[in-house]
Amino acid sequence: MTRRTIYIIDVTNRDGVQTSRLGLAKLEKTIINLYLDEMGIFQSEFGFPTTKHETNYLNANLELVEIGALKRIRLGGWMRAIKADVEEGFRLVPKLKHVNLSISTSDQMIKGKFRGKYTWEDIITMMCEAVEAAREYGAESIGVNAEDSSRTELERLIEFSEAAKEAGADRIRYCDTLGYDDPFTIYERVKRLAEEVRIPIELHCHNDLGMAVACSVAGAKGAIDGGVDAYITTTVNGMGERAGNADLVSTILAIRKSSGFKDKYHLDEHIDLRYAWKICKYASLSFRVPIPVNQPAVGDNAFAHESGIHADGALKDSNNYELYHYTEVGRGHIEQIETGRLITTGEYSGIKGFKNVAGKYELEFQDDREAREILELVRYANVHTQKPVTEDEMRFIARYPEQARKIMSVQP
Repeated sequence: MTRRTIYIIDVTNRDGVQTSRLGLAKLEKTIINLYLDEMGIFQSEFGFPTTKHETNYLNANLELVEIGALKRIRLGGWMRAIKADVEEGFRLVPKLKHVNLSISTSDQMIKGKFRGKYTWEDIITMMCEAVEAAREYGAESIGVNAEDSSRTELERLIEFSEAAKEAGADRIRYCDTLGYDDPFTIYERVKRLAEEVRIPIELHCHNDLGMAVACSVAGAKGAIDGGVDAYITTTVNGMGERAGNADLVSTILAIRKSSGFKDKYHLDEHIDLRYAWKICKYASLSFRVPIPVNQPAVGDNAFAHESGIHADGALKDSNNYELYHYTEVGRGHIEQIETGRLITTGEYSGIKGFKNVAGKYELEFQDDREAREILELVRYANVHTQKPVTEDEMRFIARYPEQARKIMSVQP
C-alpha cells in the first residue's frame, strides 16, 4: 500500500501579505522564501503574477531558483481561474512553473459576489479553460482553488473537482475561506471528496473561529484516510486576512507531536523545525507584529515555568511538562547585544561605517568599488523596507546583487 504524505505549502507571501494595514517589502518576501527553503517547506505561494508591482520580484526569485540560491522549494503563483488572467500572468512571468487558480464555488459567493453574472456551469467552464491554458503555457503543477469550499454543497464540490481533474489539475484546494468548518465537518467532507475524485487535496483554513490549525490537520487526515496525499497551506505566525491563517509552526508540531498523528501520519521528511525560531522572528520584525507571549514553540513563555510544581517537574525531566524540546524549534542559542559603540547601516550610511558592519558579518569585497556598489544596494534596501537592514538581508544583497537590485525595483 502506498504511503500517503502531508506536504506544506506556505502562503505567507500571498495570503499573509493580504493582512489589512500590513505587508512585506519585496526583499522581505525574498528572505522568507530563502528561510522556507532552508526549512524544507515544499512550496511557497510567492505572489501574484498578474500584479505588475510584483513582476520584478517574481522573475528575480525564479532566477534564484535557476542559479541554485533556492535549492528545493517550489515557487507558486496565485491567479484567478480566468483564462485572460493566466495569459497575462505567463506574459509577465514567463518562467512560472507552479500555479494555483482560484474561483468561488459556493451559492453564497455566486449570488452575493458575482451578483448573477455567472451560473454554476459558467464557473466550471471558466475554471477548466484556465487550467488548460496554464498547462499550454508550461505549468508543471496546477492547483485549483474552490473558494468558500466549506459553504459549497458537497455534491457540487465533487462535480467541480472532477471537472478540474479532467481538465488537467494536479490538486484541489479546499478553501475554508471564512473559517466556517470545524475539525469534524472538514474531516468528513474532505474524506468523501478524496474517495470520490481521487485527487490530492490542499487544505486552506482561516482562523475566524480559532480553529485553523485544528481544521487543517483534520482535513489532512480526511485526505489521507480517503487515499490521497494532503497539502496544508500555512502562514508564518498565522498572518493573514481578518483573524489569519493556520500557523506554520503550530501546524507542523500538531502533525509531528499530537497523539492522533505522531508516528501514524507521514509529514514531508524534508521539514526541519530547527529553523522555526529564525523565520518566525524575522516575520515578526518584517510585519511589525510582535509574537504573542503564549505562541506555541516561539512565544516568550512557550518554555517558561513558574508554578512550583511545574518548575520542579520540568527541572527533573523536561518531558514532564514539555511535549518537545526547545532546541527542536531552533531555540537555546545565546543572543549577543551591543552595549557599547554601535555602528548601523541605513539609507545615509558611509563606506567606512558600512565596512565596519560588513566586517562583523565576515563579508569580504574584491575592492573598494565592489564595496561601494553593495553599500548603495544596502542603502536602497533600507529605503525599500523602511527598517534596519538585517544580517541575512545584507548577506543576500552581497551575494546576489543583480537579483537584489531587480527585487527592489518596483516600477509603475
